[in-house]
Amino acid sequence: MDEQNESVEELTIRGLVQETFSEHERTQNELNEIGILVKQSAAEVERLSQHNTRVGTYLRQLQRNFDTIPREDIKEGYEALINAQQRLFTMRGQLEKLESDYRNLERLFTLQQHLLEVTEGMEDVPTVRQRTRDQSGFIRVIQSEEAARQSLVRRMHDGPASSLSNFILQAEICQRFFDTDPGRARVELSALKGSATETFREVKDFIFDLRPMMLDDLGVVPTLRRYVESVEDKNEISVSISVTGIERRLEEHIEVSIFRGVQELLTNARVHGQAGSVQILLDMDTDRVLIVVEDDGTGFSIEEEGTGDSSRPTIGLPTLRERIEMLGGALTLQSSVGHGTRAEFWVPAVAIEEEALVT
Repeated sequence: MDEQNESVEELTIRGLVQETFSEHERTQNELNEIGILVKQSAAEVERLSQHNTRVGTYLRQLQRNFDTIPREDIKEGYEALINAQQRLFTMRGQLEKLESDYRNLERLFTLQQHLLEVTEGMEDVPTVRQRTRDQSGFIRVIQSEEAARQSLVRRMHDGPASSLSNFILQAEICQRFFDTDPGRARVELSALKGSATETFREVKDFIFDLRPMMLDDLGVVPTLRRYVESVEDKNEISVSISVTGIERRLEEHIEVSIFRGVQELLTNARVHGQAGSVQILLDMDTDRVLIVVEDDGTGFSIEEEGTGDSSRPTIGLPTLRERIEMLGGALTLQSSVGHGTRAEFWVPAVAIEEEALVT
């Protein structure tokens, strides 16, 4: 009888453990989803704040030309300001609610984590743990992709979208001055032309970072050379690239992975490592491609990089490592605080068949 009761209790405990694992997994997914919503809402709050500022600036411009501006336009300007303020207030409230939900889920997630640590030695648990670990890799890839999309959204909003909004304001000002002050109208049109030229350049850079067309047309080596030149032109940093081995076209997924890897490492060196110079080596061997990116930046602690507690954020490195390993390659890092970083990764050199190139 005692053995039967013990067996029932053991099955009950194991059932509770597996249920806790499932709840832990659901909580983690909810955390990821709400985390994305928090970032999106924060970006929207920032966008509305900037819009609110632009509307206020527009109103001040109307006030300076009060005698020549129709009263209806002034009324519409004030209504737009009130509407912008209301939307900003509502979005800030939504952001606060999401941040509160995120903190509550974090506490629940931590509690579930502690409960699972107690069951570390139980049988049947490793199978569930392994499934959770396998899924966590995919979760990190999804998180990285969402973070990349958020970055692109912010760049689009802060760059071209913001400029287009200013175009509208400048065009309206020009329109007002055509009859009353032609000289001022010409000045405003000249400024508008300069803004349009700058925005066009930003859009071209934006498209290149999204997916450089020359990567498909010419391959990874010419694309990397062009990318390095672009980074040098826009930033106070010296970047050199040297290519050894047999320069040739590779399978699309290999070329994309190489380009994104170099892009990620160079961004980390420039933005987070505050490097003054970066050296890139691309060695196209017969059976594999080796890439080395070495900088003279601030460096970081390799031990802390894996825990996420590094004083220098290493954006995307865990996901980059996973993607490279999925291709059958490997990524290694050498770094210490104050002594720069050397990143080295290799992937199999899967060349395109000659027939595919002709086609």
